[in-house]
Amino acid sequence: MISVVDIGIGNVGSVLNMLKFLGVKATLVSSPTQLEAAEKIILPGIGSYDEGMRQLDASGIRLMLDQKVKIEKKPILGICLGMQLLGRSSEEGVLPGLNYIDAYCKHLAIGAKVSVTVPHMRWNEVEVIKNMGLFTGLEGQNKFYFTHSYGMVCADKQDIIGRTNYGDGFVSAVCRDNVFGVQFHPEKSHKFGKLLFRNFLEIK
Repeated sequence: MISVVDIGIGNVGSVLNMLKFLGVKATLVSSPTQLEAAEKIILPGIGSYDEGMRQLDASGIRLMLDQKVKIEKKPILGICLGMQLLGRSSEEGVLPGLNYIDAYCKHLAIGAKVSVTVPHMRWNEVEVIKNMGLFTGLEGQNKFYFTHSYGMVCADKQDIIGRTNYGDGFVSAVCRDNVFGVQFHPEKSHKFGKLLFRNFLEIK
């Protein structure tokens, strides 16, 4: 079962519509018990880091996520804020993240060597560093839709599977074992997003 986590801060409708277009049955989950049957998990997110973590804790979903991801090793895909929540922390807030990826999030403009406008809200390309199954068929030309002000900084460079050129450049996709994250919105990225979702669904 494909479970899309709904904690009130994600673009869940667009994600469900994309999965429906692909002919995939997905379930919207907002409680730990609903997540128990998950075989694959999608964690969308839009908004602030602390609000995202507060909603995960308040709903009780965080503990079940740990069970599914860390113990049962079910694949999870974090999208936009959902990717950032996979890390340890963020300059945007004070609450600890899920800590599935050893990383923190920093503001794209503060301390940057190259001046940029934030949020980064545009179509942009992802340089595929490693495929890991997620970018099959997307290693050459691709273009995804981004809207964010913070980017992930990984302690272990082996976790980076995609980078994007904007300002100093930033990590736009990560993977560690069964944990995947993308900073862009595949559900808003037309044919490229469809292919990425297909690839995630095929990951064992």
